[in-house]
Amino acid sequence: MSAVASVPDSAAPIDAVAAALETAGALLQERCEFARQRQTVIAANTELQERELIKLASLSAALADTLRQRGVSDTAASLTAEAGIAVFRVAFERWVNESNERDLPQLIRESLNELKAVTAGRGSAS
Repeated sequence: MSAVASVPDSAAPIDAVAAALETAGALLQERCEFARQRQTVIAANTELQERELIKLASLSAALADTLRQRGVSDTAASLTAEAGIAVFRVAFERWVNESNERDLPQLIRESLNELKAVTAGRGSAS
């Protein structure tokens, strides 16, 4: 949340969330093997999958609250936070399942760019 709060006020809400997700992604990148092992365990256990969804929902709520503190409207804050979590989930899934050398922050940026292209009506950015 501190990463969102530290982004200049002139930044668009989605860019503030992206900055926070890239910061988190960089931390996870440092623990790549652990993150992949953890995800394998979660994927094999329904209860852990549910717990992971609860954690992501809590993170989304915290992001939305931080955006509201920045002056973003309730609806826009909620939509931006949920979109940010969706971007993170897609990027994280790609990261743990791909054997290439792309890092998680890069995949987060790519996923966000893809979302921006889709919402702008340009289809796939890839």
